[in-house]
Amino acid sequence: DEPSEWQKTELDQTQVEQRIKEYNSQINSNLFMSLNKDGSYTGFIKVQLKLVRPVSVPATKRVPTLQAGRPHTQGVKRRTSFYLPKGTVKHLHIFSHTRASEVIDALLRKFTVVDNPRKFALFERSEKDEQVYLRKLGDEEQPLRLRLLAGPSEKVLSFVLKENETGEVNWDAFTLPELHNFLRILQREEEEHVRRLRHRYARCRQKMQEAL
Repeated sequence: DEPSEWQKTELDQTQVEQRIKEYNSQINSNLFMSLNKDGSYTGFIKVQLKLVRPVSVPATKRVPTLQAGRPHTQGVKRRTSFYLPKGTVKHLHIFSHTRASEVIDALLRKFTVVDNPRKFALFERSEKDEQVYLRKLGDEEQPLRLRLLAGPSEKVLSFVLKENETGEVNWDAFTLPELHNFLRILQREEEEHVRRLRHRYARCRQKMQEAL
């Protein structure tokens, strides 16, 4: 949780313009930063999603109903949960004044995730001396400003979306359908684990019988 060196850095308008030129000269893509007339700037950040628990998305099921003697279908709002694929990455085009909390909201909208944004946190990731460091960003921090100050290197700085872990999981923050989904997922995992154990012991028993 120690503040990064670039987090403490303050730049005037001339220095911002110079940093943007240096940044754009170092990237090998068209994801440039642009300086606006009002002194703000825009650019892209890449966020890797490393979520352990499933997320909830809306699912509409068409249910037949009767109205005036004629059958028709009616949309019913439901939720379904699934695991985001490992290594999912998303590029976002944001402003220099865009806050970390707004980045989280934008990511959830991109994937139509309906979970409470407070369940997630944006982290900065850096590599130094063969060590990996993670720091949770505060809600008011500005990721694009950090990107500009750190430069384009992903080793120096990258962004990761993770669960907002504060120790024990706060299960009260989940809705009843979400908790039921988690229980079903745990049951399937348990059944699969038991099946593998039984298969392993059955093979051992078979080998022993063959040896006898």
